[in-house]
Amino acid sequence: MSGTFKTESPFTRALIAGALAGTTVDLSLYPIDTLKTRLQSSAGFSSTGGFRGIYAGVGSALIGSAPGAALFFVTYEATKSYFHSHPASPQTATWTDPLTHMAAASLGEIAACAVRVPTEVVKQRAQAVQFHSSLAALQAILAQRRAVGVVGVWRELYRGWGVTVLREVPFTVIQFPLWEGLKEWRRRRTGREGISALESGLFGSVAGAVAAGVTTPLDVLKTRMMLAREKVGAGEMARRMLRDGGAGVFFKGMGPRVVWIAVGGAVFLGSYQWAYNTMGGN
Repeated sequence: MSGTFKTESPFTRALIAGALAGTTVDLSLYPIDTLKTRLQSSAGFSSTGGFRGIYAGVGSALIGSAPGAALFFVTYEATKSYFHSHPASPQTATWTDPLTHMAAASLGEIAACAVRVPTEVVKQRAQAVQFHSSLAALQAILAQRRAVGVVGVWRELYRGWGVTVLREVPFTVIQFPLWEGLKEWRRRRTGREGISALESGLFGSVAGAVAAGVTTPLDVLKTRMMLAREKVGAGEMARRMLRDGGAGVFFKGMGPRVVWIAVGGAVFLGSYQWAYNTMGGN
């Protein structure tokens, strides 16, 4: 593979591979994400655009995908590396490894949310046709500075931060230990040290689908909070949703979400593994 960029630095490999994986998955599956957002909107699927303009808000995704995913994987790999350099006894490795993956994924998601939350706020408002583009949605938020000040604009950009972290941490606590566990099972079964991109993608799809189904209620709550005309707390929004739509409202868009993340898990973790392996000369 002459001419291919190679590096022995896990930090650099995670940074570049993560950025590539994030951009690839967000752009390739963006239409499904738009449909999921519209299904979850309190305004209803048809009134938020239906099947029209399914790339609305793609500009914010383009800007936020690479740095968000890069932040996640750099933090994830660095945390794993730290715990692996301070190993527990071999007798406890079977249960400490999953805990390491849970901790690494949780810290990775918290870091990534610094980019992901404002990107999601802008993107989802464009997807729900509250504004004609990501730029218009962002300008509307920034225009509030005269009324609410810089701090108010900051809070608006990070609306739903708490519930997003509350959604993402349980999601990754399920997805990444399952993904890592499936990869380890494959290594033991084949006797190979490495994992191919195809295998990583398949395991990522399974892990993502399971995590997506379990965390759908939190995703619906997050979407409703970000799309609300006024800022509403998670508890109050949940009570309103339960009162107006019953328990079933928390599972709106579950089908598209599971499909989107199952396919996305394959693309995301498959492309990450491919880039990571390639830069390592594998």
